Amino acid sequence: MKSFRSLTRAAAAAALAWGLAPAMAQGVIKIGEINSYKAQPAFLEPYKKGMELAVDEINAAGGVNGKKLQLVIRDDNANPGDAVRAAEELVSREQVDVLSGTFLSHIGLAVADFSKQKKFFFLAGEPLTDKIVWQGGNKYTFRLRASTYMQAAMLVPEAAKLKKKRWAVVYPNYEYGQSAAATFKQLLKAAQPDVEFVAEQAPALGKVDAGAVAQALADAKPDAIFNVLFGADLTKFVREGNTRGLFQGREVVSLLTGEPEYLDPLKDETPNGWIVTGYPWNGINTAEHKTFLGAYQAKFNDYPRLGSIVGYSMIQALAAGIKKAGSTDSEKLAVSFRDLSFTSPFGKVSFRAQDHQSTMGAFVGRIKNDNGKGVMVDYRYLDGAAFQPSNDEVKKLRAAD
Repeated sequence: MKSFRSLTRAAAAAALAWGLAPAMAQGVIKIGEINSYKAQPAFLEPYKKGMELAVDEINAAGGVNGKKLQLVIRDDNANPGDAVRAAEELVSREQVDVLSGTFLSHIGLAVADFSKQKKFFFLAGEPLTDKIVWQGGNKYTFRLRASTYMQAAMLVPEAAKLKKKRWAVVYPNYEYGQSAAATFKQLLKAAQPDVEFVAEQAPALGKVDAGAVAQALADAKPDAIFNVLFGADLTKFVREGNTRGLFQGREVVSLLTGEPEYLDPLKDETPNGWIVTGYPWNGINTAEHKTFLGAYQAKFNDYPRLGSIVGYSMIQALAAGIKKAGSTDSEKLAVSFRDLSFTSPFGKVSFRAQDHQSTMGAFVGRIKNDNGKGVMVDYRYLDGAAFQPSNDEVKKLRAAD
């Protein structure tokens, strides 16, 4: 006969299988976090610190609806299949209350589809693809960070001011890069009808042959370049472009390059004058950012990156949405997040009811090589609410919930 202890373990396992949360977990709100921590550490190590800071602050203030927040983290190995398996394990075995995170766009789309199929709430923190809130949007998925459309729309007016006719485009060949390049070309063509795109390079993510890419762009003799490469791919591209004189006498407009996690590694190879989106952490003088910066530096003895902002803001958004809903029930959260507002280090942010995209903005400026270190100059913050398509356009793009 089975021992009483064995029967007890079996009963507990059965309770989990039927979706009953154990008593010890009833006093916490479990946030299931999925991300490419090993594959994208430059962004996601600071991101994790930002989450931890927000959790500590919220729990020290009494939690949310009387419950403390708890992170349950899984690495997706930069693989959509692994991400979905992690989501399934977090929901069924770990009994998390919400899902959050993802970095790479194709992985964000995979988890969003899981969210739709399981009718389980998912806040996508970082993936930038427009599809996650438009063509692939669903009732249970919301996205925090400014999308490829929004950031491209912020850069296009600056690109149009250059009055350059012949453009080349380079981007990583996966969902984010494809989406960013397509949006930039569409919006710039609308702003400057005589523009020509004379070259396009789309290397695989993490596998750029930077010398060949830089040379192919140089051979096309463009007047200006739109770059979407980031991380190690960006560093290699800049090095080879500098070597071949690709950037001399040419304007470059570059997505994400002003973020410290991508700008800092360039060091003395930082090119001058590129127009970028980014995060000039040491020059933002708003009260919200000063408070965040002081707390972050006190806890980690380090300066924040853009990932830090996204991780911190994601947890703050979840706390605000759960508080408003009075529950972690996915149906109630799907309602509470529509038009939800909360305060981020960048100020007030809201989630649009019509497509579940937040209004978090971005900084646009130029980069400068300042004594061997890359910095952003001549920057300004652009509110994301001003760089989103109209409600009528969204209705055409977004599938019915």
